[in-house]
Amino acid sequence: MHWYTNVLKNYVTFSGRARRKEYWMFALINTLISLALTVVELVADLSQILTGLYSLFIFLPSLAVTIRRLHDTGKSGWWFLIALIPLVGAIILLVFMCLDSEEGTNKYGPNPKSAGY
Repeated sequence: MHWYTNVLKNYVTFSGRARRKEYWMFALINTLISLALTVVELVADLSQILTGLYSLFIFLPSLAVTIRRLHDTGKSGWWFLIALIPLVGAIILLVFMCLDSEEGTNKYGPNPKSAGY
């Protein structure tokens, strides 16, 4: 949960780097919350109002952590737009999210792995 709240604290921080663990823990908790809200909606017959509001709330933090993750691999945040290419773009972005951190300091800042985060 620490990684999830850490991303929310950096709500729209697009600069810097996010290590793999931060990105994937955020993605996991985000998915679990979305599933829980979906179950609540199905049980209470709410017609996706909760997941819609949650999606709006989490959009900018998700975008920011994805861009910081790209920075950690040494890529520009503009690589996020590759996801707009059907199927292939999403696969390429997934591969980028799985890559290890670029060693040492890059133009986006110090390696968060070596900083002990």
